[in-house]
Amino acid sequence: MNTRVASVAAIPATLLLITACGGGDGGDGGEVTLEFQSLSDQPAAIEATEQIVESWNQEHPDIQVEIVPAGWDGVYDKLITQFNGGAAPDIIHYEAAGIAPFAVDGYLADLSDLMSDAMRVDIPSGVMDSVTVDGQIVAYPTELQSYVVFANRGLLEDAGVSIPEDETMTWDELREIAEATTSGDRYGLGWGLSSPTAAFMSMAPAFGGTFFDGTGSDAGLVMEEGETALPELVGEMAHDDKSIQPVSLTQSGSDVLASFYAEDVAMTVQGSFQAANIQADAPDDLDWIVLPPLEGPAGPWQAANPQTLSVNVDSEHVEESVEFLEYFTSTENLAELNEADALIPATESAREIMGTSLADESGWETILESGNHLESSPFLFVDAYPQWKDTVATPAYQRFLAQEIDADELEAELRAGWDEITQ
Repeated sequence: MNTRVASVAAIPATLLLITACGGGDGGDGGEVTLEFQSLSDQPAAIEATEQIVESWNQEHPDIQVEIVPAGWDGVYDKLITQFNGGAAPDIIHYEAAGIAPFAVDGYLADLSDLMSDAMRVDIPSGVMDSVTVDGQIVAYPTELQSYVVFANRGLLEDAGVSIPEDETMTWDELREIAEATTSGDRYGLGWGLSSPTAAFMSMAPAFGGTFFDGTGSDAGLVMEEGETALPELVGEMAHDDKSIQPVSLTQSGSDVLASFYAEDVAMTVQGSFQAANIQADAPDDLDWIVLPPLEGPAGPWQAANPQTLSVNVDSEHVEESVEFLEYFTSTENLAELNEADALIPATESAREIMGTSLADESGWETILESGNHLESSPFLFVDAYPQWKDTVATPAYQRFLAQEIDADELEAELRAGWDEITQ
């Protein structure tokens, strides 16, 4: 099972001379210590994680969990070094898009027979699929985000727009609202697309887009109508309708929020987690709402890329680690963690609790509902995807949005770049 194929061509020997981090038996009494490498980097999420671990340690004196703070920057390379050097922790925090290569190389324990039935049925199938590699469950999903439309209710009403109230909203409706609310120096939509690939690929399932056929090193790039529809639509809104704020196409999502607060844009597409930032930072008189989830020809689907907790296959305490994961992802704990991180819980029961807790908070009912439209995406399981995304897709999309290339040239660049990487 454990092929242990090194994920990099060469690793400096000095980086491999690391004492193995796997938890072991403690001192007197045979206490087990599990090392939990956590990437949480927001104060509220760090505190929530620490509280869950502290509660576990109090209730389980024979199985103690020690948090090893890591942070997201450079974590992929760090894990490569840890795994190849036998220094990986027992419990590994990451994301679905990042763990697949480690699972294929045999570094992650198969949790299929250890995950409880209650947990299995509580995780939506699309989210479960995102942590299933070659038929093996290799992680517990914890937190998710979706892309949603935040809107200024007053600006929409001033433009004579009827606020969408259906369960979903079509992209045609969004386009019409953006045109209706564009006037003078104000634009209907601001969309931070300085790094557009994640948004385009995550939202492609609504148009039937998959981008890849097959998995691992055998995957092939797919470029058909479903893959090209969204960038072409954004291009038309920006350059034909002129309803997207031009500068926003070169900004990050966070940068665009300043224009939203200043009422320079009536709407903005953002990761759902921005609800917490808007709640905290928006002017008190800004009447903001979250519009219904966007629906394309194939439905309201978006790609699920949850944060994950996996177990090192070489841990001496795989079963104890899974026992902790069951505790960590219990309904109450997962709801508290996601509320702290302003994300969407991976389990349906935790979403219900979080929905009750945030019932009076603007937008959260719609955001939590959007979690029902997340499904696994092929790009999670494609070996060359990260390299293609960073070196080919992102610069090509940027040139397209800047009108330096047209749609046909965009497709040609995406195909040629894929061929160059994989052949």
